[in-house]
Amino acid sequence: METAVRTHAMLCGGTGCMASGTMKVKAAMEEEFRKKGIQDEAKVVLSGCNGFCAKGPVMAVYPDETFYQDIKTEDVPALIEEHFLKGRPYQKLTFKEQEKKTSIPSIHDIPFFKHQVLVVLKNKGLIDPERIEDYIMMDGYKALSKALTLMKPEDIVKVVSDSGLRGRGGAGFPTGKKWELGRKISSDEKFVVCNGDEGDPGAFMDRSVMEADPHAVIEGMIICGIATEAHKGYIYVRAEYPLAVKRLQIAIDQCYEAGLLGKNILNTGFDFDLEIYQGAGAFVCGEATALMRSIEGKRGMPRPKLWRSAVKGLWDKPTVLNNVETLANIPQIVLNGAGWYRSLGTEKSAGTKVFALTGAINNVGLVEVPMDTTLRKIIFDIGGGIDRKGRKFKAVQLGGPSGGCIPEAYLDIPVTYEAIEQSGAIVGSGGMVVMDTSTCMVSTAKFFLEFTADESCGKCAPCRIGTRLMHDLLIDICEGRGREGDIELLEEMSDTIISASLCGLGQSAPNPVLSTIRHFRQEYESHIKDKWCTAGVCRDISTFCINEQLCKGCGACMRACPSNAIEGEKKKPHKILQDACLHCRTCVDTCKFDAIKILPLSARSANEADLQYYANAGEGLVESNA
Repeated sequence: METAVRTHAMLCGGTGCMASGTMKVKAAMEEEFRKKGIQDEAKVVLSGCNGFCAKGPVMAVYPDETFYQDIKTEDVPALIEEHFLKGRPYQKLTFKEQEKKTSIPSIHDIPFFKHQVLVVLKNKGLIDPERIEDYIMMDGYKALSKALTLMKPEDIVKVVSDSGLRGRGGAGFPTGKKWELGRKISSDEKFVVCNGDEGDPGAFMDRSVMEADPHAVIEGMIICGIATEAHKGYIYVRAEYPLAVKRLQIAIDQCYEAGLLGKNILNTGFDFDLEIYQGAGAFVCGEATALMRSIEGKRGMPRPKLWRSAVKGLWDKPTVLNNVETLANIPQIVLNGAGWYRSLGTEKSAGTKVFALTGAINNVGLVEVPMDTTLRKIIFDIGGGIDRKGRKFKAVQLGGPSGGCIPEAYLDIPVTYEAIEQSGAIVGSGGMVVMDTSTCMVSTAKFFLEFTADESCGKCAPCRIGTRLMHDLLIDICEGRGREGDIELLEEMSDTIISASLCGLGQSAPNPVLSTIRHFRQEYESHIKDKWCTAGVCRDISTFCINEQLCKGCGACMRACPSNAIEGEKKKPHKILQDACLHCRTCVDTCKFDAIKILPLSARSANEADLQYYANAGEGLVESNA
């Protein structure tokens, strides 16, 4: 019986850990429990995303709060023997602090967790997302009960307004203002829509929330319905999120069965119906009007915003649309009050923000911090810094394709809407891609612009044509065909696209280009004037040579080279054969001694003696060869 269970092993069941083998680990643990005869005392529970994605599969064992990482099926017998039978942490899988190299068994002592403040993610790793009883046990639906029995619609709107909550989908529009407008509009029918169409590269905040705590999103939507007097809701989720769709549907079915959805909710006379609409994965459908057209069964294309969706949205009816994270905040705000929420963050950027940490960082994962937290604390204290020794932080991309790249000089700014905007980026939905010194910022801008150009709906010429022209120009720069005046032309084209595009996709598409020109203009100039990608990413303008003074002759680069373009004897300096070199940069990524030097395109025509001279002299003297 479940009441006899003394120990719960909360095994991460988010998409990331699932891909790393969570289900195999779960099966192995349950089998081992049976073998040891403790299946009635210990239970494996699939939780939602734990957040520490870099270490998956991960697990926290309660009540002792021991945290385990990188669990493999072959580790299970020893893990069960040590922890569940002998009562001591299994040292092999406990988190090792990077600096002290000591075991830290408690989840609350791990830097990744202890620097976070959880509101939206308060239940992460603690509940089974497919059991409504688990959510209720964590005060779930208390806020709904309060809103239905103790508050009027205007009272709900006021507490949301007073909390300072701003839309977490990117624009940062005050949530209370949107709800107030939706409440005041008179109509025979109103709608509530949750935007779960998360499409930014490197972003997985909303997906993880829907997978880990679907009832929090549903509760927020029902409360929004009460506040705006809407009786129908849609959760718009891209079909590429099958686990989120599955768990949301389970949660919706449970709510109908429990009387929390449908007619006469909790015998209060309020009706609210909710269903999932699966999108086809078009990035432009993250835009409000395109999303609503998609739900209407039309092609997902933006329309001119002659009025706000709270006035005319779905089927020209008043529609309040919020994203997943915004709605997941609502139950906590209603339950704990506006003052509690305002105590987090800043005056203009209240509360917490969920970020997806990805890229060249040790602790890839999902984090939640107050909005006055600095980028430096997120990247280095929580994220654990750059993931490869010898490399340094270069930039962080915030806001996805609509955002910008922020250099090291801005690391001490807080992640507020105002401060991030001043740096040339936007908070966006919360994607945070960290880049190290091996990154080419011109190539990065090209990548994001290619994404937005591909995702353009094609309705307006500035976005459809302008982004393509900008992308073609960036290709020329990266391939050595850049010309004087190209930087200025990119800036001019950006201004035109921003001012003339119909929707937010086109209006923000040039942001990665503008931010990289602003903060890394010298890289553009190097590509154009010197035909030199100093990061060695743009292979057409990169020449690779081994510094014989630094080379140890270990042979690692020679073994890794896909074209056998490196030769040399063991423990003696090696040499790159320029005629055979593919300029793929594999040798740079392989070498542990920083012996591979990146020279300009013109260095390929130098004789071996000159090439060695420039490689040995260092980057500061290479320009004379360009």
